[in-house]
Amino acid sequence: MDIDAIRNLAADDMAAVNRLIQERLSSEVVLIDQMGHYIVNSGGKRLRPLLVLLAARAAGYRGEHHIKLAAVVEFIHTATLLHDDVVDESTLRRGQDTANSIWGNEAAVLVGDFLYTRAFEMMVEVGLLPIMQVMARTTNTIAEGEVMQLLNCHDPDVSEARYRDVIYRKTASLFEAACCLGGTIAGLPQAQTDHLAAYGLHLGTAYQLVDDALDYAGKAEEIGKNIGDDLAEGKPTMPLIYAMARGSAEERQVIREAISEGGISRIAAVQQAIENTGAIPYTQRLARDEAEEAVNRLAHLPDSEWKQALEALARFSVARTF
Repeated sequence: MDIDAIRNLAADDMAAVNRLIQERLSSEVVLIDQMGHYIVNSGGKRLRPLLVLLAARAAGYRGEHHIKLAAVVEFIHTATLLHDDVVDESTLRRGQDTANSIWGNEAAVLVGDFLYTRAFEMMVEVGLLPIMQVMARTTNTIAEGEVMQLLNCHDPDVSEARYRDVIYRKTASLFEAACCLGGTIAGLPQAQTDHLAAYGLHLGTAYQLVDDALDYAGKAEEIGKNIGDDLAEGKPTMPLIYAMARGSAEERQVIREAISEGGISRIAAVQQAIENTGAIPYTQRLARDEAEEAVNRLAHLPDSEWKQALEALARFSVARTF
């Protein structure tokens, strides 16, 4: 099953999610309408809401709450993107100008806040306390991850453990929550819901590892951002951490200075050090291990085309273009 087959399987549910997103983006405040629609319609993969839909169906759910919860997850994700771009002073996302570069930082932060509050309004409408507990915990975790990443910026001594903690909080925790929501509304036993959530955690980790590798080995037109953006922001990601651990004294020094000072003036030397040390293949191996563990966590679900779609999605996450 390829990504097109996965999306075709969930096409009706996703169409309902997209209709609901457009409806609930509506606001009497014109700027909220403009910015909300701009970023939500800017070519995102809708991967996180897709996970809610697939997980719920794989768990045997036959109701309608998964549609609203998928929209909730997309709103929360979109809010984090708005805030991320302000913190990172980003000008390009998904190949388009960022909202903050068009409307300004203040507007981007405030519209991000609107999306968060709209998401929680919709959760209340679903009316299930376990759902609200999961998402309250997750949004707190994401906020902690943002602060941790800020503290890690320009710090060349960040360890792999600290890096992994950040990618769990910033990225994998929302994947984890999306899958947990599917199991929860389907009424799965807690042990099975936990396995489904763990699938999301490992998938999200794999996805972020690949993203971090693509920042040094991808193509701008394919990854939707400028090559070297992480380096420009002084972010010590896995390829840099590994290259520093395995590189020569000269290569370590170049990378340390690049992280400490930010910018991309040393990008060619950094990329050469990454290539010399095999940091990209190493990061890819880590991602494949995470994806395989994600698939293993699905063993407790009954066989179905929805389960097959989750398995295929895990493998697709680590097969993106380098």
